[in-house]
Amino acid sequence: MNWLKKTLGFGQKIQRLLKKRPSRQDMEESDWTSCCKGPILKKDLEDNLWVCPGPCHKHFRINPKQRFDLLFGKEGYKILRTPMPPDDPLNFIDTKSYKERLKSARKKTGLNCSMIVADGSLNNIRLTAVASDFNYMGASIGAAEGEVFLFATQHSIKNKQPLLIVASGGGMKMQESIISLNQMTRTTLAINELKANKLPYIVLFSDPVAGGITASYAMLGDIHIAEPGALIAFAGRRVIEGTVKEELPENFQKSEHVQNCGFVDAIVQRKDLPEKIGVLLSILLKKQSQVSIGKSEKSSENNIENREAS
Repeated sequence: MNWLKKTLGFGQKIQRLLKKRPSRQDMEESDWTSCCKGPILKKDLEDNLWVCPGPCHKHFRINPKQRFDLLFGKEGYKILRTPMPPDDPLNFIDTKSYKERLKSARKKTGLNCSMIVADGSLNNIRLTAVASDFNYMGASIGAAEGEVFLFATQHSIKNKQPLLIVASGGGMKMQESIISLNQMTRTTLAINELKANKLPYIVLFSDPVAGGITASYAMLGDIHIAEPGALIAFAGRRVIEGTVKEELPENFQKSEHVQNCGFVDAIVQRKDLPEKIGVLLSILLKKQSQVSIGKSEKSSENNIENREAS
């Protein structure tokens, strides 16, 4: 019977160790996270625009406010108030009610829905920007997000401004059934109206973009930009492998692979996004780029100096 006691005692030790493992909440509240070289201070990540300083250069997810701070500067934009439709139109309940899930997501993020609209300036060009918070139910799309998207397009048309969408999210909200699927049509029609007014529409893919988001507004941009390593997909990897009965490449559905397939125009490091998007807007609007002017002046000076030296 000694072996049985030892086995039971060993099992109890494992249970105690498992209980001591930090929860997801503990990890979120910690000052540390981990990446390719092991533990790293979140403060160091923040100073590096939430990009790993190690060899992997992983681009960590950031919330909409951090995204707007990066693009426009902390004082260079204003958050716009957007309309909100009624919650839980279908009174949906699974393991817990949809209303409880919404309440929990709002408490966690401080947002009414996963999307936020900002009005800011890039390269002296006024711009309407939309970003999503993945911590709000995976940034999935429902009636509220659809209303925010339509508001953003109408704001762009009214003020004759380009529209930038920072696409992120796992698809449509199952809790809203056909109502959420309708947002694919609504956002597509809104983009058509934007293009009818000859206003640029730029999509920036951040990790991850999937499902109905990929199948609608995320693939309808005039220009598609992606951050390195961003997941861009419709169906999941295992679903596709099970369907085609083949093993897919390791980087399948990553932004680098998607660019090779022609769905992404450029992959841009996070630190370079404001400059790149500003220059693209200048080209699309046929305006003189302040960034380009500075670079051309420097190159002209260098050419003159080289000629004088020779």
